Amino acid sequence: MDLWGCPALVTGAASGLGAETARHLVEAGAKVSLIDIDADGVQKIADEIGAFAIPCDVTDAEASERAIALAREKHGATRVLVHCVGRGHFEPIVGDNGPMRLGDFRKLVDTNLISSYNMLRLAAAEMAALSPTANGERGVILLTASVSAYEGQIGEAAYAASKGGVVSMILPAARELGPQGIRVVGIAPGLFGTQTLFDIEKNLDSRLARQIPFPHRFGDPAEFAMLAIHVMHNVMINGCVMRLDGGYHR
Repeated sequence: MDLWGCPALVTGAASGLGAETARHLVEAGAKVSLIDIDADGVQKIADEIGAFAIPCDVTDAEASERAIALAREKHGATRVLVHCVGRGHFEPIVGDNGPMRLGDFRKLVDTNLISSYNMLRLAAAEMAALSPTANGERGVILLTASVSAYEGQIGEAAYAASKGGVVSMILPAARELGPQGIRVVGIAPGLFGTQTLFDIEKNLDSRLARQIPFPHRFGDPAEFAMLAIHVMHNVMINGCVMRLDGGYHR
């Protein structure tokens, strides 16, 4: 995908992986719209990088449709979606106060899984109506998973389930949308210095980073953004979930 002048949409863009990916997209010449439930935060990032801010809860179907329409009015129909909305949650199935509240699990699934499918379906519909580019491509959709989808730890059953659902949809979505020239790819970050990690890992210290084979540190959101940009450019990357974790397996 040629990103110069390309309409791109980034969700979860008020901070962390989303904000940094948006920054890289603007630097690549894309016309970028930012979505986040944090209205002040997403406007701040938009002002900093020269993008268009749209406050929105992407678990809400009607609000998301309006957000897609606003982005289309501003920059044209979306050809790139990077979905970075995510919520961390560390809680045992049964703790000192009894079982985990079912409402907490539902909220986690809404944020991490439902929002992913919601934005996937809306962006795909938008892209399918576009004329193909010179190489036959109509769009690229990147969803954010997690290594916890494969190797969830004690206290991560709910979080791992929500991210496992994201992993499971990548290949069938790519197979379904491929004939229309739409690629679907997942990125599964390991330990990255974002609020999601801080929400899950309550006792962060240097020993955790030392467990990463190399480099011995938490990931930088810029490294996620660099991979996202490469995926957009490389048309052969499709239907897979790429681990970005420094070789970290727990």
